[in-house]
Amino acid sequence: MGAISPDVRSRMMRSIRKKDTGPEREVRRALRKLGYGYRLHAAELPGHPDIVMRGRRKAIFVHGCFWHQHDGCRLAKKPSARPEYWLPKLARNVERDRAALKALAALGWTSLVVWECEVSSEEGLIWRLQEFLRDDGTA
Repeated sequence: MGAISPDVRSRMMRSIRKKDTGPEREVRRALRKLGYGYRLHAAELPGHPDIVMRGRRKAIFVHGCFWHQHDGCRLAKKPSARPEYWLPKLARNVERDRAALKALAALGWTSLVVWECEVSSEEGLIWRLQEFLRDDGTA
């Protein structure tokens, strides 16, 4: 397979959504199945969590494995095209995620990161969400 032209790659990258991604919709579907209510995209909170439960002070981030560099995941492979651009950009994403989780914790929020690769198993996803949403705070 030949190299992708810059125009084609640019169009592909622009088509990737920031909100309402497939993995995010899967997490929301699982939460509804469990009977939990939630709000979306809390812009006023650090990191703009994808899903929030204000009364419980719980925030859920649904991260793409590539964009947020899921450690050890096959979907988080390092880009070979233009690494001088992509590697620093992806490193900034990881650092921004770390800072957002720390800031939320300082505000008394508990956070969960659900990775793109984890949503393929509905049973595993539901188990993780139930553990996180337990009222005893041991998530």
